[in-house]
Amino acid sequence: MAEFQSRPSGPSRPSGPSRSAGPSRGPDSRGRGDRDDRGPRAGGDKRRRFTVRRKVCRFCVDKTPFIDYKDVKTLRFFITERGKILPRRISGNCARHQREVTVAVQRCRNIALIPFTGEK
Repeated sequence: MAEFQSRPSGPSRPSGPSRSAGPSRGPDSRGRGDRDDRGPRAGGDKRRRFTVRRKVCRFCVDKTPFIDYKDVKTLRFFITERGKILPRRISGNCARHQREVTVAVQRCRNIALIPFTGEK
């Protein structure tokens, strides 16, 4: 008969969280290094990749000297239907003109040319 073997008395493994190279994931997920290296010609995905066009600031293109808070038609492009000011990454404005748009929209709201919130 086989004799029962006990564990050695000293610590054989470090206790605590495992020190793996990456974050722990499920058994089905693969890390970045495990991904197949498929290029455009390697029998994988045949769909066309599109390049994202960089948005340009419409005020810089038109060389507008300043943004008028009384020009409601222009300011409507920079607020959502709920009344929020669009962020720079969505509107495409440069930082300088985005600040000016924000000030113009706030002034326009204060004199009630555009609402603070969307209509219900």
